[in-house]
Amino acid sequence: MATGPGPWGSLAAVRTDALACTRCPLASTRTQVVFGAGDPDAGLMFVGEGPGADEDRRGEPFVGRAGQLLTRLIEGIGLTRDDVYIANVVKCRPPGNRDPQPQEIAECRPYLDAQLGFVAPRVVVTLGNFATKLLLDTKVGITRLRGQEHPYGDAVLVPTLHPAAVLRGGGVALAQTRADFVVAKRVLARGATS
Repeated sequence: MATGPGPWGSLAAVRTDALACTRCPLASTRTQVVFGAGDPDAGLMFVGEGPGADEDRRGEPFVGRAGQLLTRLIEGIGLTRDDVYIANVVKCRPPGNRDPQPQEIAECRPYLDAQLGFVAPRVVVTLGNFATKLLLDTKVGITRLRGQEHPYGDAVLVPTLHPAAVLRGGGVALAQTRADFVVAKRVLARGATS
């Protein structure tokens, strides 16, 4: 479970610190920090792995091909990107889109924990293995965990495939991910009525 807002008094303060961060080697290779985007009071929050080349250029999470798919999936459950909050485990692009290293994840973790604490979503959807394993503190892979509801503090966490993996995986992966988004929508609706 996230440790909460930490030393910051607001989400804006977290963002200010993150934008100036030099805590890990990714700071020397990034174009810009990709902090997060969307409604800071959202009931639904998405957490991905890290920015790619398009995100590094624009400074916004999920704006490339995978982001376009994520937008369509969000719209498929009756919401828009403005209705949700989107963040990543690491805020700077790993060179060549390689996997984030343990030190990079550890150095960025306080920012993600603060985002989770300030947004305080009712539902967290993890996109892919990295976010799922980190937030659930598990070694179990996404294919076994996807689409299931997991308690996460006061929220419910629903893992799903990363949109980039869906693009590579074709129709079956897309159908699975759509089903996972329906689970998240159902949990969100249930939370609104309880």
